[in-house]
Amino acid sequence: MAELATLWIIRHGESTANVAATRAEASGEELIGLTHRDADVPLSLIGEEQARATGRWLAGLPPDRRPDVAVVSPYLRAVSTAELALHGTEVPVSRDERLRDRELGILDGLTVHGMQRRFPDEAERRVRVGKFYYRPPGGESWTDVALRLRTLLGDLRRDHAGKRVLLFGHDALVFLLRYLVEGLTEPELMALTRECVIANCSITDWFDDGQGRLILGGFNEVGHLRQQGAESTREDEVHAEPV
Repeated sequence: MAELATLWIIRHGESTANVAATRAEASGEELIGLTHRDADVPLSLIGEEQARATGRWLAGLPPDRRPDVAVVSPYLRAVSTAELALHGTEVPVSRDERLRDRELGILDGLTVHGMQRRFPDEAERRVRVGKFYYRPPGGESWTDVALRLRTLLGDLRRDHAGKRVLLFGHDALVFLLRYLVEGLTEPELMALTRECVIANCSITDWFDDGQGRLILGGFNEVGHLRQQGAESTREDEVHAEPV
């Protein structure tokens, strides 16, 4: 099977829930105080400008480097990022539920402190099982998300071989694409999650090395935001999960 020519993933712009989660964690609250379900969280004003700045960067790429197709998480913050970034282009866009954010089940809307306070048994089980395999009741493990991403990658390689494919998604997906594309081990992946926070509207990309393999080009890059005069933010997704 032929490889993709280029694969990008862009994390969505800063969302209102990112801002609320950062504030709640800093103040020691148990609840993040969400006013929307996770799928309906909108971008903040800063997030909207980050998306527009990303669009200006994309428009400045040479024609032979621009994306041929875009695939987007159905969550509003990712959809809005894609719409703003691709405005005025003719890039075909589709939504795919396999790019949605990780589902947290009973931990949804809790801070780390809230998880430890309200579900101490789950906090202990998470430590025992490990971040990679821990599945909160009603939610997904990292391996569950990896499985749906693995099927998506297979479809992309089949349907868009030799093409430049742009994904819009969430922070865990950036890490897990590195795991899948580069064949990382669990320890290598978990080390990455401890060392890095995926920035809003950051770009991670891989390119075909001519030998049928995707090679990492850039990881968690935000230089395009600075070049376009937009603020860079590195706020965690809404989850009760310590790094």
